[in-house]
Order: sequence, then C-alpha cells, then structure tokens
Amino acid sequence: MNTSTEGVAESRGPGRPREFVLDDILDKAIVVFSELGFHATSLARLTQALGITEGSLYKAFKDKRAIFLAAFERYVGLRNARMAQELANAKTGRESVEAILRLYAEYSHGVVGRRGCLVVGSAIDLASSDADMAKRVAGVLKVHEKRLMDAIRQGQEDGSISARLDVESAGRLLLCIVQGMRVLGKTGRSHGEMLGVVENALKLLD
Repeated sequence: MNTSTEGVAESRGPGRPREFVLDDILDKAIVVFSELGFHATSLARLTQALGITEGSLYKAFKDKRAIFLAAFERYVGLRNARMAQELANAKTGRESVEAILRLYAEYSHGVVGRRGCLVVGSAIDLASSDADMAKRVAGVLKVHEKRLMDAIRQGQEDGSISARLDVESAGRLLLCIVQGMRVLGKTGRSHGEMLGVVENALKLLD
C-alpha cells in the first residue's frame, strides 16, 4: 500500500465526504502507540487522536493491529531515511558511529524522548506474545546492529577506530547503548545527559 498517495474518504453526512491522507493518520498513530503501547491504546483513544470516526478507521484498516503494523513500518522507514541523511556527510567510520549516537541522543530527550521508541516499545509490549511482531522487531534491530558494525569496520580500515576491537561485540554493545538511551529518554533525561553518554561511548572505539 502506498500510503503517501492513497486517500480514504470519511463520511461527514450525505454529500459531504472528507479525504484524509494515510500518511497523516499513520504519523498520528505513531505518536499514540509510542506513548501508550499497543495494548494500552484503546480504539476510542486512537480515533480521538487521529480525528476520524471508528467506521472510517475500519474502512482503511482491518483492525487495531493492522493500524499498528502500518504505523510501525512507516516509523521504521522514516527513521531509516533520517539516519541515511545523517550518515551522508560522515567521512570516516568513527564519524559514522558518532552520527548514529548523536541522532539517538536527539531522539532521547524532551518531548520526543518521553514519547519513546516504537521499536523498543514493541519489543517490550508485543515481542513475547506476537511471533510476527517479534520477527519484525528482531529484523529492525539487526539492521541497526549491522549499521554499527559496518561503521566500526570502516573505521578500522580508515584508522579512525582501534583495530583491536572485535567488530561484532563492539557493534552489539553500541546497539545496547543506543536502545538503552531510548528507554532512559522516557524518564525525562536532558539532551546534555544523552550527549554525555555519546562522548563516553565514543571512547570505547579508542
């Protein structure tokens, strides 16, 4: 489904249809699911946040889980696109690792930090009870882990990261750090605190 171009009609009475763009609906759904989690998000809360009726919601999606899956995929796509932008200017492997860490620091404070990460939330809320979601979450984390490992490997090749490091172990450690930052962000940590984590994490590369 191409959510960027497809619209769905919401009835506002005879002769008064209103079109909404699915991307807009999914962006609002991302906020609700990130804040509350899948199980704690009621349909009433969801329709209120999305600004549409329950009937209109079911015209676009089969059920709440279908909405969640679409929101999850959009969330991952948007974050991957932003990550690619941040990495585009990195000239060394170390700069790539730093760009990744700093982006996570940006996501882990203030309003966005308190909202939380939909991937981390899904791992906690659904991975133990939903095999499909467990597979999706594992797949996303594998991509993150590989990105970090590739950056470390590049840094070893260009001399910006210690050749003594075990690439897989170091990449996995950094993955734990960045995902932990997203968890801490839910507790209202400051940007300065998160940047402190970044600076100390980078010392692991020496």
